[in-house]
This record gives sequence, structure tokens and C-alpha cells, in this order.
Amino acid sequence: MIDKLEAIKNTFLTLEEQMSDPDIISDQKRYREVGKEYTKLKAVVDVFEEYKTALANIKEAKEMSKDKDEEMREMAKMELQELQPKAAGLEEKLRQLLIPKDPEDEKDVIFEIRAGTGGDEASIFVGDLFRMYSKYFEKQGWKMQLIYANEGSSGGYKEITVEVQGVDVYGRLKFESGTHRVQRIPATESKGRVHTSAVTVAVMPKMEMEDVNINKSDLRIDTFRSSGAGGQHVNKTESGVRLTHIPTGVVVECTEGRSQHSNKEIAEQRLYQKIYEAQKNKMESEVAAKRKSLVGSGDRSEKIRTFNYPQNRVTDHRIDLTLYNLDQVIEGDLDKIIDGLQIAENTEKMMAAEGE
Repeated sequence: MIDKLEAIKNTFLTLEEQMSDPDIISDQKRYREVGKEYTKLKAVVDVFEEYKTALANIKEAKEMSKDKDEEMREMAKMELQELQPKAAGLEEKLRQLLIPKDPEDEKDVIFEIRAGTGGDEASIFVGDLFRMYSKYFEKQGWKMQLIYANEGSSGGYKEITVEVQGVDVYGRLKFESGTHRVQRIPATESKGRVHTSAVTVAVMPKMEMEDVNINKSDLRIDTFRSSGAGGQHVNKTESGVRLTHIPTGVVVECTEGRSQHSNKEIAEQRLYQKIYEAQKNKMESEVAAKRKSLVGSGDRSEKIRTFNYPQNRVTDHRIDLTLYNLDQVIEGDLDKIIDGLQIAENTEKMMAAEGE
């Protein structure tokens, strides 16, 4: 493990030099790629340096334990009692950090929240979740850009879609895909009865043309008038976008937004995702079946989490985690839940690797 960590440190130092290279700084795309890789490796290198310091201190304490002076031997014993568990903890942390990540984990994401069952209350909860996630994105230092929003008639949103950019965005957010259930007394409920509503969250890694085997010449783009709430805009503007991938016959449409540009961007992401998944499934179907994640498939029909307001409780059903701090979670304190899901995924990966 030490040899592997030393190699990672050498790569990190190379990236550090590249971060100040004028040629790389002038190429914004390359600079972002180097910056992402640098930040990722820094998390490993920082722990590695701390681990090496702990090992050096243990070695020194062991030498001290052989001293003729009894007081020095006692001091060495006390130091070892403190240092050895610390080194063991750092070693375990390094093992976790060295578990291979999925290539998609480093990608930015298209993050979508939609109202499900529950009418106006579901739309209001979409707004609550959007506020919760926005706070979480900010805490992580990620950037968020609004792509599309359809406001609810009584507040919140029927649907909202954003792009989130940063380090390991998909790796942290991929567990959020699925059905989120809320149990509370709606503001519109006159008799004070608890209602159950649901919204769906979809987290898609943002695909670029180079991520998928697609040639621009293989795409046909058609525009058409969107159907919707009616009015002059719908009648006069061809904002709907239909993309057809000619070799595979895959067709996607987007009519949610008023802007043809935003509809085209959403449609492209959906098309890239469909073709990417088809290519990936074809190549890795057997491996995917063997290594099915402990945290669920991410299908929207799955109830993954329940927010119970009367009991101030949030439960993630995939890992049987229940917390009684919903008031803090809804303010963007999601780390304990997401950390638990990542640990479950890493545990499965280690078990699969040991079984091979």
C-alpha cells in the first residue's frame, strides 16, 4: 500500500507543478481537469502524510521504550497507547480512499426534482428539497446553474432542473435518485391531519460528446411548437426540440422550457445518457449484475427516503438509517446520510474484490 501511496504522491506533485504552468492555465478545460485531479489526490496525500508522521512517531516511541530511564519508558508507553489506534484509523481511512471509484463519480450532474403524488403539497415539498439541496451544494463549494423551473400553483415547483458543477459531484449525489416521501400536515389542511406525498429526484452524470460514441453528423435535430399551458408563447415559438440518433434510432424530446436552447441542452443530456447506458450495459451487463449496489438501483419507483415532520425523523430505507434531526437535514446537513451510503457502497466493493 505504501508504494501505491508514494506513486500517488508523485502524481500529485506533478499536478501541483502543472497548476502553475502558463500553457495549462491558458487552456481552461485542461486547467479544470488538472484542478479536479489535484483536489482528488490532495485528499489522499494529506491523510498519507499524517499516516507517515504517525508511523515515524510510533517508531520513535518504541525506541524510547527501551531507554534505561523508567520515566522515559512510561512516557513512551503512554504515547504508543495514543499513537497506535490513531495510525490504525488513518490506515483504514487510506484503504477506503484507495477503493477504485466509478469513472462517472467525478462528473458534474444534471439534477432534477419533480412533484409526484400529493398535488400541491408535493410541489411545495419539491421547493423544500430544492432549498435543502441548494444549501448542501453551497456547503460543498459546488456551483449551481438553473436549467428549467416550472412553479407550482400554491408554491414550490412542479419540476425544477439544475446543473451542478464541482469535485466528485456525481459520486456524492448519485444516491439521491429515487422517490422521496414526506409525511406532515400540509398548510392547506384545516383539520390538522398528516398527509403523505412524494417527489422524485433524478441525478444524471453530465455527459459530453466525447464520453459517448456519437458523431454530430449522426444527429438529426427537429424543432416544433411545444404544447402546454397555452397562450401566445406556445402558439408562436417553436421551442420544442427532438433529437434523433440515426444509427440507433434513439429519439428524445424536450418541451419543458420556453427556451429552445435550454430544451436542446436537456435533450442532448438525455440522449447521451440513453446511448451511454446502452453501450455500457452491452459491455458490462455481467459485471453489473454481479456488483449490483447495496444502495439500490436508483429507479424512480423506489421509495428511498422518508421525511417525517411530526417526529422530526428522516429515514433512508436502503441502509436502515434513521435520524431524529430532520430540522437540520432540511437545512442541508446531508453528510451523515450520504457518508453512510458511500460506506455501504465501498463495503460491497471490497467484498466483491475479495470474492474474485
